[in-house]
Amino acid sequence: MARLGIDLGGTKIEIIALDDAGRELSRRRRPTPQGDYRAALDAIVELVVDTENDLGQRATVGLGTPGALSPRTGLLKNSNSVCLNGQPIKQHLEAMLEREVRIANDANCFALSEAVDGAGHDAEVVFGAILGTGCGGGIVVNRQVLTGINAIAGEWGHNPLPLPTAADLPLPTCFCGHVGCNELYISGTGLARDHLAVTGEAATPEAIVWRSEAGDAACEASLLRYEERLARALSCVINILDPDVVVLGGGMSNVQRLYENVPRLWARTITSDFVDTRLVRNVHGDSSGVRGAAWLWGSDVRLSVK
Repeated sequence: MARLGIDLGGTKIEIIALDDAGRELSRRRRPTPQGDYRAALDAIVELVVDTENDLGQRATVGLGTPGALSPRTGLLKNSNSVCLNGQPIKQHLEAMLEREVRIANDANCFALSEAVDGAGHDAEVVFGAILGTGCGGGIVVNRQVLTGINAIAGEWGHNPLPLPTAADLPLPTCFCGHVGCNELYISGTGLARDHLAVTGEAATPEAIVWRSEAGDAACEASLLRYEERLARALSCVINILDPDVVVLGGGMSNVQRLYENVPRLWARTITSDFVDTRLVRNVHGDSSGVRGAAWLWGSDVRLSVK
């Protein structure tokens, strides 16, 4: 039986069909209806129906969402697509599709994809860290997505940046209401924010990286600050979780220098005589989230949902 994975993003909804070996059978995408929950449900159902018509078979359905299902209420929470918050999306889709739908946070889907047949396929414990517009994280242990009793396992983006230095001050206020969140420093948006605050110059993360490579001293300094902060943030994850591998996703995962520089820096604040945790780039790129949603139905994949 084919496995359908759906990535419900802020700007697009993508669907993929995988066979048992992880080979792609079909892929479609369409724009996400903005601010309209019911229209988003209809779009998901339409994509499933069209894909199954192409395949000529009924398939399992997995969905990756921004935010997470509350274990207590079953309603979606913490989504930056606010029209989804407070909605029983699982129940609605199951009624519309007349089958079980497995749902996980999009960062968990990214981590699962890389744990099943990506950069962490040979690892027991995988931490997936998405460093893009925002900062998300997911944990997979023996191909089991760790959701947690509050459905927030791995969500490190809104933890405070550890051990703030003078260069980190003043601590900026985050949209979540807290101050000094990791996301404000180690997302791609955070790199651009810091560069603007220090230099007075607006620049995209991509521009900061290539200008650093071209010898721009200010951009190089911004990247050095970024690497040091990322090392501090990841050292806390390693001290608590002790993963075999940390897989980076999002736009900042394309910065090759991180994979050499950050592990050299994180050892300063990791409580161990040696650190064998690997920092690696994702294998599946932008497809990891939608592939992970499909793998929610893998034969040896489990969800630790209460």
